[in-house]
Amino acid sequence: MLREELLAQNIVNADELYDPGCASVDDVTLAHTTRYVDGIVSGTLAPLAIRRIGFPWSLQLVTRSLATVGGCIAASYAALDDGVSGNLAGGTHHAMADAGEGFCVFNDVAVTIRRMQRDGVATSFAIVDLDVHQGNGNSEILGTDPSVTILSIHGAKNYPFRKVPSTIDIELADGTTDDEYLHHLGEVLPAVLDRRPDIVFYQCGVDPLASDSLGRLALTFDGLMRRDRMVLEGCRDRHIPVVLNLGGGYAKPIQDTIRAQCNTYRVVRSVFPGV
Repeated sequence: MLREELLAQNIVNADELYDPGCASVDDVTLAHTTRYVDGIVSGTLAPLAIRRIGFPWSLQLVTRSLATVGGCIAASYAALDDGVSGNLAGGTHHAMADAGEGFCVFNDVAVTIRRMQRDGVATSFAIVDLDVHQGNGNSEILGTDPSVTILSIHGAKNYPFRKVPSTIDIELADGTTDDEYLHHLGEVLPAVLDRRPDIVFYQCGVDPLASDSLGRLALTFDGLMRRDRMVLEGCRDRHIPVVLNLGGGYAKPIQDTIRAQCNTYRVVRSVFPGV
């Protein structure tokens, strides 16, 4: 739905969309254990582990999960060249090294960072995670890596209920509105970007939206666009490449999620008009 709407509204042109193909098993095992990856690919993961993910196992799930990681890898390398890029999927920040959860099978950002480290194309990284749910998988895999700075602004009482500490965690009360949210973001974002990472992974989930069924915050469409502008202008002004990861969105009606996600790419267009 997002892809179709971006094209229908001429926010993105068809020749700007690329099929990245699937990540390889070798890529995925840069951030996940071989046993876990093999269990997913072969369909032999224990039933309890599959239930923890939240999706039934299928060959389509394997393809989808590998393609999601492939999209993040391709978008990230494109951002190094172009300054900004995005994956119309992904942001699977709950996937741990040896387990998936919260509808996340493989952690696309963690795999991509490990791939960039292996290839020697970047040595310092920042994750700006503004999904309403804390990125426990990002922190579990990458939290002890001194080359990675993780900022997470999320609902205090929301999933996951066992949070893994990030570099910077801001926990928000239920019902938080635009001004308070943006105040917190404005306080901590410069410290992250002033570290001058080689690339920023922006988890731009739109589930802080007031109509989101799983969000519990109360941001407006305008508030989300102001959020996106703050992050994207901060990266642009410091000449830091930024890649967008889709993250969450569960609004009722779902058209609110699509509208908010399209708005993010409208902001991209206005902040990076020549890309």
